[in-house]
Amino acid sequence: MSSKHDYYSVLGVAKSASADELKKAYRQKAMQYHPDKNPGDKAAEAHFKEVNEAYDVLRDDQKRAAYDRLGHTAFTQGGGNRAGGGMGGDPFGFGGFGGGGMGGFADIFDEMFGEFMSGGQQRGQGGGGRGTDLRYNLEISLEEAFKGKPAQLRIPTSVSCESCNGSGAKPGTQPVQCPTCHGHGKIRAQQGFFTIERSCPACGGAGRVIKTPCPTCTGTGRTRKERSLKVDIPPGVEDGTRIRLGGEGEAGLRGSPPGDLYIFLSVKPHPLFSREGADLHCRVPIPMTTAALGGEVDIPVVDGTTTRVSINPGTQTGQQYRLRGKGMSVMKSSHRGDLYVETVVETPRNLTRKQEELLREFAAESSSNSPESQSFLGRVKEFFDGLKA
Repeated sequence: MSSKHDYYSVLGVAKSASADELKKAYRQKAMQYHPDKNPGDKAAEAHFKEVNEAYDVLRDDQKRAAYDRLGHTAFTQGGGNRAGGGMGGDPFGFGGFGGGGMGGFADIFDEMFGEFMSGGQQRGQGGGGRGTDLRYNLEISLEEAFKGKPAQLRIPTSVSCESCNGSGAKPGTQPVQCPTCHGHGKIRAQQGFFTIERSCPACGGAGRVIKTPCPTCTGTGRTRKERSLKVDIPPGVEDGTRIRLGGEGEAGLRGSPPGDLYIFLSVKPHPLFSREGADLHCRVPIPMTTAALGGEVDIPVVDGTTTRVSINPGTQTGQQYRLRGKGMSVMKSSHRGDLYVETVVETPRNLTRKQEELLREFAAESSSNSPESQSFLGRVKEFFDGLKA
């Protein structure tokens, strides 16, 4: 009789537990027995492995169905080295978009960062699945988006185990052919008139099992490590730009190809400029006197320079001046967008007595200098005349 504990009891859930209930129970147990919280505690480490093993079976519909029918004997051909077994990685580090045999770790990442490329990266069943893709969010300033910049990233990820060179087998040993599927990775079952083919539950579709797991990676062929990567952000990137670094994602199980790293860029809001594609907009306050008489105003440019704009006499709030080639860089091009300057005529406050007198004199002489006001008053008169008719 198997000495293993019942997987449902290990997680503390009922056999009817839903996927969400399984995930919640797994997180609680994994945090309770995590080696970082229990340094040197061999019993806690054994519980932690057992929790990961239980969740890795019950989270997979096919494995769970096999376990419900046959119990632990469904996996005895592969021993403790069934696909996706072992600790399955630290469930609280930097995650990816698919499981790739990482057990509950990938589920925790999905919960934290959301689904990405659903359907494009299927969860591996363990045993040689391609490494999972990773997502990294990088925030940059508008100036950095204009000029571009080299960025140094530090990413916790899974890398190929150095002890076993990614094979998952203890140094000096090799994986052997799975005795259940004879190396095919699939098994067939006859149900009435139908023959159903599915992944081998003993090896998870790998076709091989590991009799003696590598003690460093517990048979997964990979270990956790923080990597340092340099990426060049090109000039002209926009908010939401995605940069793909092929092969820089999670290492694959037991020597399989790694996943990719996707860097998602977000551009911080700027205190002066708002952006529309390659064009920039800037609202510039100008004194009432400059708006009336005309003049010159110095305008900041995103490249760190200033340019002088001539303000036409009689300029109103909302009037725009277009400065060609003073906007953002355009990706993969030598062109630049434009800068649109929108004027905001500023009404003075806290006037001196002399200023008030001068403005009153001006107002008395300006009845014909405000065409928009005269037009508005004319429309108001027509409105009231229409009501009287």
